[in-house]
Amino acid sequence: MNSAAKSKGEIAFHLLGIAAVSIALLALCALLIDIISSGYSKVSLDFITSYPSRRPANAGIAAALVGSLYLMLLTACFSLPLGVGAAVYLEEYATENKFSKLIELNIANLAGVPSIIYGILGLQLFVRYANLERSLLAGAFTMSLLILPIIIIASREAIRRVPDSIRQAAFALGATRWEMIRDQVIPAAFPGIMTGCILAFSRAIGETAPLITLGALTYIAFLPDGLLSPFGALPIQAFNWISRPQAAFHDNAAGAIIILLTVLLSMNIIAVVLRGRFQKKFAT
Repeated sequence: MNSAAKSKGEIAFHLLGIAAVSIALLALCALLIDIISSGYSKVSLDFITSYPSRRPANAGIAAALVGSLYLMLLTACFSLPLGVGAAVYLEEYATENKFSKLIELNIANLAGVPSIIYGILGLQLFVRYANLERSLLAGAFTMSLLILPIIIIASREAIRRVPDSIRQAAFALGATRWEMIRDQVIPAAFPGIMTGCILAFSRAIGETAPLITLGALTYIAFLPDGLLSPFGALPIQAFNWISRPQAAFHDNAAGAIIILLTVLLSMNIIAVVLRGRFQKKFAT
């Protein structure tokens, strides 16, 4: 009876999981179909290279697209070294004590903090206290804080999965701890680290709330010319257009979302290719 009840419970659990995945896929497909049908006609070279305009037919995403690319590049420069470095320290150097456990607990909690909280923190810390104004640098620092916990957690898990035999073999050949980490552990953990980075940057590129809180521009007719330059972003531009009453601006928002998804998929493909190459390199 117990085995039969357990079998029925497993079957019900699997069916429930399949139903949930199916509903999610149907909802995603319906959303994509609606976006593509509304915005595919707007996607063109003129749309990509034009600046925002009060006339929907003349409006484009040049400033928002460049702002998003700059923002992600700066965020990567800040968050990747800090995130991977923190993961290496916690896994390879830190001792098991109350302080390290407290840090681990706080990192896990920070991964679940709503993004608007990071926007308020960035506004207070970088815009007001650090006097960075509403600049690309302030936005990149804020987005780095947003995704750092995700990168740290994923990197720690990837480093933890590297077999201890690799570490012991490196020590046996006379390598120092840093040489062992640099030449053996990080290359072996790199595929898992890249997976965490994909998830982190996929979240960052679509975030709107922190950037709105910081004061990123919704109407910007120029490209950023420096780290302290004001900036816009594709999610904010799409939000601005979709909030307007004219249907033509809604089509522009759909077109901007298509471009945003294309950029996101391109970033993910590049990361997956790099991950695959490192897996093959380490396997050989």
